Amino acid sequence: MKYKRVKYIRWAVLLLLLAGVGMCAKMPGAGEWYAREVYPYVSVMLSGVASVVPFSLCEVTVLGFVLSLIALPFWMRKHQAPWGKICVREVEILLWVYVWFYWAWGMNYFRDDFFTRSETERVAYEEVRFRQFIGQFVDSLNAAYIQDASLSEKEIQSGIKAIYRQVPERFGLTLPKDFQHPKRSLVNGLYSKVGVLGYMGPFFDESHVNHELLPVQYPFTYAHELSHLLGVSNEAEANFWAYQVCVRSENKFVRYCGYFGLLPYIYRDAYRMLDKADFKEWANRIRPDILRELREKEVYWNERYSPLMGAVQDALYDWYLKGNHIPSGKKNYGEVVGMILSLPENWWQ
Repeated sequence: MKYKRVKYIRWAVLLLLLAGVGMCAKMPGAGEWYAREVYPYVSVMLSGVASVVPFSLCEVTVLGFVLSLIALPFWMRKHQAPWGKICVREVEILLWVYVWFYWAWGMNYFRDDFFTRSETERVAYEEVRFRQFIGQFVDSLNAAYIQDASLSEKEIQSGIKAIYRQVPERFGLTLPKDFQHPKRSLVNGLYSKVGVLGYMGPFFDESHVNHELLPVQYPFTYAHELSHLLGVSNEAEANFWAYQVCVRSENKFVRYCGYFGLLPYIYRDAYRMLDKADFKEWANRIRPDILRELREKEVYWNERYSPLMGAVQDALYDWYLKGNHIPSGKKNYGEVVGMILSLPENWWQ
């Protein structure tokens, strides 16, 4: 009788949590309420637990769930449980994983979009403004160029966190904590093969960075992943914050990394928007040292990349993003330029 009571309570809690996920997904404002009023406390608690161990607690948790789903049918059949009961238990485990993912971090996908929170409107493409922006961008990129600086990862992390603490409150980002440090994946080589430079571990609110990153990639990638930990789910917005935070650094190398991290998106948009002659003229303004570093980066990662595994990962992640209120899927990464152009010059104040 006691076991049945516990089972009913367990399922009642599970159904309530599922209802909460559905409410945040469908009810306007509910996702933003979660991001501002619930997530800051949840993230501090979970990332605080994760900070105790040097490895990725999220990856260990996922592995534990997978092994449980595989082993449970054998264990229950050994104890003569019917297949119907086994299926119900497997479904229950999957539902707990689902609610853990969303209540721990995933409901940030349901918050108000960047333009609503920034109190701006998405601007239509204007050729004059775009040309002005990419011209200024190249000037700033060239001026910031510096070869590898002697900064430790801890110094980079500390400086970037300090700038994130200055982000205007209307954007609704949580404040980074000193104990929140990026983890290294237990299967880092696999992420390199599929072109993943970092990712957000949702079950314990852990950011992860690929430990094969080139020095010029580390500040931008770390700032991108940290923004996810601070409540940003949109990949374009994560690129936006990585750029904005890095270029505001007092350290010239970190500033250069901010411009360098945004360069591929600017380069792609310029190639699409300008005619061939204008694009060539613009591209020729970029310092040869920077273009060489960009090519070396591409060669470096191509040597580690598996086309087959990368294609599978791209398809799965595209499907995942589209299923979480990001209709453009993986193309969302490149929408960062539109965000930059939509804001007035004094938006940070």
